[in-house]
This record gives sequence, structure tokens and C-alpha cells, in this order.
Amino acid sequence: MNIENSLKKLGLSGHNIGTSTGSNYFKDGDKFSSYSPVDGKEIGTVSTTTSEDYNKVIESAQSAFKYWRTIPAPQRGEIVRQFGNKLRELKEPLGVLVSYEMGKSFQEGLGEVQEMIDICDFAVGLSRQLHGLTMHSERPGHRMYEQYHPLGIVGIISAFNFPVAVWSWNTALAWICGDVCVWKPSEKTPLCSVACQKIIADILKENNLPEGISCLINGDYKVGEYMTKDKRIPLISATGSTRMGKIVASEVGARLGKSLLELGGNNAIIVTPDADIKMTVMGAVFGAVGTAGQRCTSTRRLIIHEDIYDDVRDAVVKAYKQIKIGNPLDQSNHVGPVIDKLAVDMYNKALDKVVEEGGNIIVEGGLLEGEGYESGCYVKPAIAEAQPYFEIVQEETFAPILYLLKYSGPVINAIEIQNNVTQGLSSAIMSNNLKEAEKFLSAAGSDCGIANVNIGTSGAEIGGAFGGEKDTGGGRESGSDAWKIYMRRQTNTINYTDDLPLAQGIKFEI
Repeated sequence: MNIENSLKKLGLSGHNIGTSTGSNYFKDGDKFSSYSPVDGKEIGTVSTTTSEDYNKVIESAQSAFKYWRTIPAPQRGEIVRQFGNKLRELKEPLGVLVSYEMGKSFQEGLGEVQEMIDICDFAVGLSRQLHGLTMHSERPGHRMYEQYHPLGIVGIISAFNFPVAVWSWNTALAWICGDVCVWKPSEKTPLCSVACQKIIADILKENNLPEGISCLINGDYKVGEYMTKDKRIPLISATGSTRMGKIVASEVGARLGKSLLELGGNNAIIVTPDADIKMTVMGAVFGAVGTAGQRCTSTRRLIIHEDIYDDVRDAVVKAYKQIKIGNPLDQSNHVGPVIDKLAVDMYNKALDKVVEEGGNIIVEGGLLEGEGYESGCYVKPAIAEAQPYFEIVQEETFAPILYLLKYSGPVINAIEIQNNVTQGLSSAIMSNNLKEAEKFLSAAGSDCGIANVNIGTSGAEIGGAFGGEKDTGGGRESGSDAWKIYMRRQTNTINYTDDLPLAQGIKFEI
């Protein structure tokens, strides 16, 4: 698990790594560095994509699309299969890079690469199932059906917390649908994107396919704006904050483009009197501290019935004492650093805010200092007793802070507390009471895109559509029929008679 060896295996040796559309590098733009939150060291420098470079990328993608869309979907699936197999070979070095550049534990880094492999497997099977519908026409001798065609260029904007998986969720499906992709990753984790681009670029070259099928641009939000304002890109898939998503939706909507948004999450677990406390603690702790609380599905609120509140609180606090914080490449540690010092500042302000509003911190937070924590990005997972109406509880803080909230009465009261936030991504209930579980899953229950029973808020499977409602954006990625967003629907009518009946019985003689 040596970062230097991992970079070498990924073909990222050398300090100035650049930005790639395929095998070509554009190095005309300003350079920016990637620093690891693990130890604060510079990993490498990457070139910012200039506007001139960007247009070259789009022209390359447009040209590639004209060819790629003519390839039968199962053959496109074969390329995705090869990509998945290559990821299997490079799972460990890529997992190391994800862990080191982003800060999540090595096991989570491996898990993220496994998600990439899983979505490739899913997409390969899907490449033979891009089905439409056949309908009966009201006109004799006519047949109607609908089919799906590729959109064109899909622009992908991804966040730092899942620097490779979210891109793969989009691109694997977009590729088998016949689209080509342009990826703008987070400027906080650029090297993960370059590594992925190098992998797929080699596969495209080996198969004599245009490199424009997979393109990469790098830089800050200004580079992302190139895509959101570009009419040549019919779909923008953006993952990030609600604030960012609203800007993207406005820009793309103004040009009548499509947007797929995966935004904020303020996720809760409801704990009823019929809950298994051991399972609850496992789900809550993993959900709250995993990835240092920087998942969009991280557990931020624990809504506990008053009858078992003290027992659950004490059990969770006890579990927190076992958490080990440190270098994420050391598998004895559970939690690594947050992404940067801006995240540390946001974490500290949230803890100050909950105290100002009258909350009670029962597991102290704070910055860790000393040997092994030199980067200044390691913080302690904290727990605070709070009220549902606190402003800070209503917000999404991308940090390991868990709020304990108390409810009384029937489960519907807890559901109302859970739903009374602007975000609607993931939710869970811990209960062995069938009636409570079904109420939670009913139309009058959780208003989130994901609703789980007796598991936590994180850990979504590839086979299900991933996404949420309200300020989460309403998008769906990954499994189920999420593939349809990457295609355009077309209704076809075939007349196999010698007559041409007109609508509404209109007669027109020639």
C-alpha cells in the first residue's frame, strides 16, 4: 500500500501529470497541485484546461460520437467489460490513490473501486436490454413502438468524496447507451481522474476506437461552466452541494438542456422502541463516521424514541470510544482526515453553532494535532444532543458530527421530524415492528429517494437507482432504469397498408 508504487502502476510517475482527453495532454493552462489530506504532501501537479483546450475536447467528443453511436450496444458493452476487467487488475493501486488523495480509509478506497467494477458488470448486461415498448395503433394496418437513441455528449461533474465511483456510475451507462463523456472532476482530487482516464484511454486505443469517447477536463468551477453553458452537451450530470446544483440547473435549464443532479443529504435513522440496539449502533456509527462524515448518505441525525433514548445514546457513545483516527492507509484506523482545512473550519463552526443554539455536546470534537496529524485535517467524530428545529441540524455539514434527537408517541412523529429538512436523499428506520416499517415505506412515510429498514443510510447497491428528492435534486444514477436519462425517446409509427388515413377523419383526395 505504498503510494509511490501505486502511482507507478497507474502510470502516474512524474511530477507534472497533466490533463488528458485520451492519450493526448494539454499543458497550456495554469498548473495546480493536488495535496493529500493524509500528510499534507503534494502528490503532483495538473494542468487547468483552457477554453481553447476545452473546444478541442468537445470537437474530439463530437467526432467520436458520430462513430460510437453506430456501434451495436452489445459491442459497446464489450468495451465496458474490458474496462471493468482492467479495474480488477488495478483495484489495489487505484484504491490506494483514492484513499491517499481523498482521505478515506483504504478499505473504503477499495470499496469505491469495487463499485466501479460492479457498475461495469451491470452495464454489460444492460447493453443487451435497452428496450422500448410496442403499442397497438388505433389505425388499421399500423404499428407503433418507441425506442431509445443516444443523446450525444454527456458532461459529468463529480465531487471529491467519491472521486472515481460516481464518474463510473454515469460513464458506464452512458457508454453502453451510445453516448460519449466529458468529465470535470473535483479540483481537490484530480489525480484519481487522470488515473481513470489513462485506463480507459489504453482500452480505447487497443480496440482502435476514438479517444474522444472518454474525455477529461480539469480545473475549478470556471472549467465546469464551460460545460453547463455549452449547447453541444445535451446532458449535464452534476454531483455536489445544493448550492452548486442550483447554479447548474439554472444554466442548463436556460438552454433547455437536461440535468441529472445528485446534491445534498441530511440523512436520518429513526430508532423505535422495537429496534435492535446492537444493529442500530452499528448502522449509526458506520453511517456517521465513515469517510469522516463526507458521504452524501452519511448519517447526520439519529431520531430516537424517548423510551429507549438513554440506552441508545449510551451505546453509541461507548462505540465512539473505540474509533481509531489516523492515516487511512493503515488498516487499523477507522477514520482518516477530512478533505482540507476548509472542511475543518466548517466542522468547527458547526460545533460552535449547535452549542450557541442550546445543544449539548456529549462526545467532544476538535482538531487532532501532533505526530501523524501534521496535515491539520484530522478531526474527532463528535456527537451532540440537539433539537430538530436548530438551524444547524437543518443544514448538511460535511463532517463527522451526529445529532441525537428525541421523539415521543407513534412513529409518524419521528417521520415528520425526519422529513422536516430541505434535503431528501437517504433515510432509515430501525424497528422489528412490521407496521412501523410499512408506515415508514408508505406514501405518507419517508420522503427520501432511499428508504431502508434495519440497515443504515449509506451503502447503496448498484442494482437500485440512486438519488433523492427536494434539495437533493431529483436525479437517479446507477441501477434500475436510470439508463433512460442518458438517451432520447422516440415514438415510431409504421403504416404497412396502401392507404394513408388522416387524423380526425379528415378527407383529402388527390
